[in-house]
Amino acid sequence: MNDATAADAHLAAAPKRVAAAVLTISDTRTPATDASGDYLEARLTAAGHRVVARRLVRDEAEAIRGAFAALFAAGAQVVLSTGGTGIAGRDVTVPVVEALLKKPLPGFGELFRMLSYREVGGAAMLSRAVGGLADGGLIFALPGSRNAVQTAWEGLLRDQLGHLVYEVFRQGQPE
Repeated sequence: MNDATAADAHLAAAPKRVAAAVLTISDTRTPATDASGDYLEARLTAAGHRVVARRLVRDEAEAIRGAFAALFAAGAQVVLSTGGTGIAGRDVTVPVVEALLKKPLPGFGELFRMLSYREVGGAAMLSRAVGGLADGGLIFALPGSRNAVQTAWEGLLRDQLGHLVYEVFRQGQPE
């Protein structure tokens, strides 16, 4: 089986519907002003995925850790978070997520910044978007801006979400 055939086989075996959750991390957003969370929930639903939960928490380490744990406990295979990935003093999402990751996917952040560079130029370096496998499932921590979330969804996650879940869960994970 050549590489293209193997990739096609994996995509064909991937679930068309995954259990996902959306987590907004912000000190200023409210459910009424959470455009990035709204975008993700709408896109996940339109793609046929099941949104098992959605939460909004302050940019505080304990709140973020607790929210990820609760979302995986609610059945999420993937948690997409927005916010807290910049370099401001209050942006603590990335260190929290990095501490949760058992298998980082450095290519996610690299590709996200590459796509962002096309849109915002050198400002793309300010993003610390990160993704990988944690206990319970996948985490993708995205910037809070609606445009950045759209870039990540359309450029990386939309077409790979089922494949990512398939790869994580098809053989189980070591303890």
